[in-house]
Amino acid sequence: MDKVDGIVIGAGVVGLAVARALIQSAPEASREWLVLEAAGAIGTGTSSRNSEVIHAGIYYPQGSLKAQLCVQGREMLYAYAAERGVSHQRCGKLIVATHASQLPALEAILQKARANGVHDLMMLTAEQAMAMEPALACVAALLSPSTGIVDSHGLMLSLQGDFENAGGIVALNACVSSAACGADGIVLRMADGSELLAQTVVNAAGLTAPWLASKFEGLAPHHVPQAYFAKGNYFTLSGKSPFSHLIYPVPESAGLGVHLTLDLGGQAKFGPDVQWVDRPDDLLVSAEHEPLFYNAVRKYWPALADGALQAGYAGIRPKISGPNEAAADFCIQGPSVHGVKGLVNLFGIESPGLTSSLAIGLAVLKALQ
Repeated sequence: MDKVDGIVIGAGVVGLAVARALIQSAPEASREWLVLEAAGAIGTGTSSRNSEVIHAGIYYPQGSLKAQLCVQGREMLYAYAAERGVSHQRCGKLIVATHASQLPALEAILQKARANGVHDLMMLTAEQAMAMEPALACVAALLSPSTGIVDSHGLMLSLQGDFENAGGIVALNACVSSAACGADGIVLRMADGSELLAQTVVNAAGLTAPWLASKFEGLAPHHVPQAYFAKGNYFTLSGKSPFSHLIYPVPESAGLGVHLTLDLGGQAKFGPDVQWVDRPDDLLVSAEHEPLFYNAVRKYWPALADGALQAGYAGIRPKISGPNEAAADFCIQGPSVHGVKGLVNLFGIESPGLTSSLAIGLAVLKALQ
């Protein structure tokens, strides 16, 4: 049986950020680290099927991990992207109220943002917002100047490079099927029948993290949450976008509403919506949702032309709260919670996971201390 110092399961943006933080903090003599990825490439799951937005930290409950790690991670991510030449843009976003009944919600978002340490939001009148974005229709808006976008794949390649430069190895097509937690460490059993012994294991498997944790002998079952899958469909805009900022409606219960985001080339896309599904591989864009997208977008962009939207892609949010429940916080579950030395499980790392990824790496370090 091969022995290594540590293993991170999952090569999404969070897994790679965690692996980078762990190996860089390890002594030079203890840098035999692996990232095990079941797919044939890094970042093919949730990390490649999102809006690529750098969130400011606006929406999350005060004191939650989502709020803390998003605000911390945002600053870390901007600094890291600038230092490493990862393409990004601090383009800002407008959160728009399209009806007077939404004005209290807009004010509540402003207060929640301030409680989270986000102090740069500005309330705009309809005239001020539409002077910035003439195609917009609203009754008021919040401007978030610290919201941005990032090349998520470029970010993951940079994180992988840091990990490998420190001596780590990213192993692709390496599927973990189960594990046994014992006094000598954690033995991972691979789908090909091989075994690996590690002193530290981080389960950053995203959508399948709860399922995988349920296969860890020695981890009490009550520490493994139920997995739920909230699909988000995206539609792309044919032609040039009339907007230079991201445009978000007042949030929905399970997501942030069908919003307009831009890629680094200025191309616009809309989504995600919220569609609860039974499987994490249900990734076909639901074409029957197209009329709902037109209706949602025309609330803030009335001039959206018929036929301008095209089916784009879909992603799945790795939730640990169900359709009729309040959104769960990030779950960074270490030995102080479950009692298994050297094991950290990451559950429910949905948005703002991309923004928070570097801060999550530091939180995992802390959980292992």
